[in-house]
Amino acid sequence: MVMPWPQPENDPFHPAWDPPAPHDEDARLAAVTAQRLSTDWTTRRQPITVTVQNRVVILAGTTADLETRQVAGELAWDVPGVADVCNTLRVMPRGRRQQR
Repeated sequence: MVMPWPQPENDPFHPAWDPPAPHDEDARLAAVTAQRLSTDWTTRRQPITVTVQNRVVILAGTTADLETRQVAGELAWDVPGVADVCNTLRVMPRGRRQQR
């Protein structure tokens, strides 16, 4: 068996190696996802927060109904570059208003 030795430009232990900045991609994914949620008529007035870690979109907050929760997850999945979606949105019970 032959194990190739990595070249310095691909070696993560080499002092000159500059790792990619995943936070830049995560920030881009968060911005695109939030923009899509804010422009879709189903989700635009919902208190939804978007966090992205390692290309995984995390949706948190509350929605008015189950359909809105599902649409939010689908919109997040449709963003190019998203690896996974963690939809933790809760549906507000009918008749209860959100406390401020």
